[in-house]
Amino acid sequence: MGMVTTPTMAEEGATQALLRLVTWLSPAFPVGAFSYSGGLEQAVHDGLVTNADDLRLWLETLLNHGPLWNDALLLAESYRSHADTTGLRAVGELAEALAGSRERHMETMLLGEAFLAAAGHWPHPVLETLGPTAAYPVAVGAVAGAHRTGLEPTLAAYLNAAASTAVSVAIRCGVIGQRDGIGVLASLEAEIAAVAGRAACRSLDELGSAAIIADIASLRHETLHSRLFRS
Repeated sequence: MGMVTTPTMAEEGATQALLRLVTWLSPAFPVGAFSYSGGLEQAVHDGLVTNADDLRLWLETLLNHGPLWNDALLLAESYRSHADTTGLRAVGELAEALAGSRERHMETMLLGEAFLAAAGHWPHPVLETLGPTAAYPVAVGAVAGAHRTGLEPTLAAYLNAAASTAVSVAIRCGVIGQRDGIGVLASLEAEIAAVAGRAACRSLDELGSAAIIADIASLRHETLHSRLFRS
């Protein structure tokens, strides 16, 4: 009969951190992410995203050159600054200022507000530092840093959740089915891991976006006459 080993305290801590990340960034966590498309609905309407390959390319661009890259850097800085009140507030102000349109500002701030409200079930002084609202990547980064979930795993979980939300948007817009959606997520695994690894060791000096079409789509969505999503 094989020997049964008892998990170490470090292993138990890692499991707890994983459980928290899975919970905080799951579709069931009450932040309302399903209400927002980040401009993807407009891109579908304009014929820019019509199939799984288009969606994969769209997400790869956002991850490497667009708002998801900036989100990753802001999350990483917030994670590292969770105990620095002045630094954390400065990151929060920067994140809010970087929102490229009215709807993106609404999206990041309301998601952050909802995240912080729900994260109150895991009490920590960082919640008082942040106040009732903060940009979404800042809220996630600071809370994750306070609970020591690991920076790179947190980045990977955040980016994977963002990609999953986009896949759900595409399915609801009728451009892909569930099987193709899972295929897109599978194809992005290595890209998400690579971006998380880069962002974990970069500073805010690397902030910048070149996803101009995505930014324009977000702006145009404000006047889309019939829509399913708030952004």
